[in-house]
Amino acid sequence: MVATLLHTATGPDQIDWGLLVSRIFNPGEAFWPALVRTVMIAVLAQLLGIALGLVSAFMQRSRHRVPRALAGTYVYLVRGTPVIVLVFFIYYGGSMLVGVDLFPDQVSFGLFTVSGAVLAGIVGLGFAEGAYMSEIIRSGISSIDTGQFESAAAIGMDRAMTMRRIILPQAARVIVPPLGNQFNGMIKMTSLLAFIGVYEIFLDTQVHYSNTFKPVENFAAVAVWYIVLTTIWNVVQRLIERRLGRSDHGPRVTTEPVKQAEEALL
Repeated sequence: MVATLLHTATGPDQIDWGLLVSRIFNPGEAFWPALVRTVMIAVLAQLLGIALGLVSAFMQRSRHRVPRALAGTYVYLVRGTPVIVLVFFIYYGGSMLVGVDLFPDQVSFGLFTVSGAVLAGIVGLGFAEGAYMSEIIRSGISSIDTGQFESAAAIGMDRAMTMRRIILPQAARVIVPPLGNQFNGMIKMTSLLAFIGVYEIFLDTQVHYSNTFKPVENFAAVAVWYIVLTTIWNVVQRLIERRLGRSDHGPRVTTEPVKQAEEALL
C-alpha cells in the first residue's frame, strides 16, 4: 500500500484529475448527509466541551480541596490520553463499566433518532475537549484583575453574579480566540469517528477509496472540503472577535472595577 501511495504521488501524470475534480464538486449523494453529520458532531461536541470546561474551571478555582483535585485529575488524565483512545474506550468500554448498553444501535430523543456510534463520538470528543477548554477558561478568568471581585462584593454583588456580569464578559476576549482554534481542530477531529463506524466525510472518502484504489485523488478532495469548513469557521471567528472588541494589543481589562460593577447592576 505504501509503495502504491509513493508511486502515485511521484507520478503527476498518473493522477486522475477528473476523479479529483469530481470528488470536490460532485462528491455523490452520500457525501452531503455525511457533511451535515460532520458539522453537527463538531458543534455538539464543542458545546459539550465548553460546558465541561466551564464546570472544571470553576472547580479548579474552588476554595475546597476535593473539587480542585477532581478537576485537576480530569484535566491531567484526559490531556495525557490520545483522543482516539478516549473515543474507543467510551464507545466500547463505557457499557462494560456500568453494565448497561449506553450506546445501542439507535438512540431516540423524541423528535429525532441518532446512532449510538454518533452519540458516543459526541461524548468522547466533548469529554476530551472539556479538559482543554478547562485550562483556556481558567486562564481567561485568571487574566482579570482580582480586585474586581472585591469591588463587586463591596457593592453587594455575590460571587456568582460577579462572575456572570463582570468577569466572564471580560474574560471572553481572552477565551474566544483559543476557543475558535479548538473548534477548528474539532472539525478535523471528527474524522476519528470513522474508526467506530460513524459515516462522516472521512469515512465516505474511505469508501470511495476502497472502490477506486486511488488514495491521492480521494484524500486530496476531502482535504479541500475540510479546508472549506475551517475557512468558513475562521470568518465567523473573526466576526465574533471583532464584536468583542479584541485588539491586537491583547485583552482590554477595565481599570475601574467599581464603575464596571455598578454598570453591571443597571
